[in-house]
Amino acid sequence: MKKLHYLDYKLLVPYLVLCATGVVMVYSASAYWIQTQYRWADNAVMIKQLAFVIAGLVLALFFFYFKLSLFRKPKFQAALWLILFASLFYLLVVGRSVNGAAAWIPVGPINVQPTEFAKLIVIFYLAYMFSQRQDNMRRPDFSLKELVKPLFLVGMGIFLVLIEPDTGGAIIITGITLIMLCASGISLRWGTGFFAGLVVLVGGLYYVFANVKLPHWLTKHYQIQRLTAAIHPFQESKTVGNQVVNSLLAINHGGLFGVGLGNGTQKLGYLPEPYTDFILAVIAEELGLVGAAIVIGLIYYLIAHIYLIGIRSKNAYRSLISYGIGTLMLIQTTFNVGAVTGLLPVTGVTLPFISYGGSSMLVLSIAMGVMLNISAMEKQALVGKPAGKRVK
Repeated sequence: MKKLHYLDYKLLVPYLVLCATGVVMVYSASAYWIQTQYRWADNAVMIKQLAFVIAGLVLALFFFYFKLSLFRKPKFQAALWLILFASLFYLLVVGRSVNGAAAWIPVGPINVQPTEFAKLIVIFYLAYMFSQRQDNMRRPDFSLKELVKPLFLVGMGIFLVLIEPDTGGAIIITGITLIMLCASGISLRWGTGFFAGLVVLVGGLYYVFANVKLPHWLTKHYQIQRLTAAIHPFQESKTVGNQVVNSLLAINHGGLFGVGLGNGTQKLGYLPEPYTDFILAVIAEELGLVGAAIVIGLIYYLIAHIYLIGIRSKNAYRSLISYGIGTLMLIQTTFNVGAVTGLLPVTGVTLPFISYGGSSMLVLSIAMGVMLNISAMEKQALVGKPAGKRVK
């Protein structure tokens, strides 16, 4: 119980507020849709989301007391990867398909999304591998050959996620890998090279989709249509651009202070499944830009505090976990906000703690429990020991 004295309320309070906000907004966004589309009770989805939040709180408490050193044991890592690869292969064969992606495995009354858990598995694995190699990675003569084995394993995971296809999940895991690699102590020239290559790739793709007429066999692919819809949403308003157009209309209708909680109109059959990826549009319509900004600001505050914990930590392993979790939430939030506002393609990425989704809520809650654990350990180290050098 002594660990509770070191509880980080700067992490805990925003987490709880966001979860509570999510439950309220899921009810507001889902009530009409599930009644008309599925003939369910208007509070059915809200009750499921509340159950996910409660289960998430239990997991957060468990991982607050969990010994993180267990994630450094090779046998435990091997077991996690074995379960992950088995799940991803299972998806390719008999996974439940939604919107063209076989991303869910039915487990009793719920659907489990292995890609969400893959994000955390990659973070724990890379934190272990990079912290073990940190001294070597700082040498001027360091060769990337030493990272072939861990990066190949992560690359295989990304490939399996991509061919589901879950583009959003693959992008998030790739981003986590790049940020953790750059934070691991690797040479500046390597880090700069990775980011320069990424910028050139993204810029080149944007130019192609915005200015080049693509062949029909390519443009009929659903993932490609989503990319073109982000650039020209109103030209695709009857098909793949429908969500983005209705999202922009919702934001415009809400104005600065919104039309009032529960009074939104775009959720009434215009915006498909408004309680999932596009719940921010409902928030913007009902609570206005001010309400949406507060929600987004609270998430980014949480992310900034997580990064700060990583920066201040003198333990390389815990620091890298912090960077990985912060990056997970940063990319996920940025891509969701970008999709809702039409600035980025729709990739099916949820808004952390707000959108409906069991796997996402449970994974993010585990991540919060781990961060509360790391924060408490860092505070204990400051109290119990004088400041020393960074350890692995």
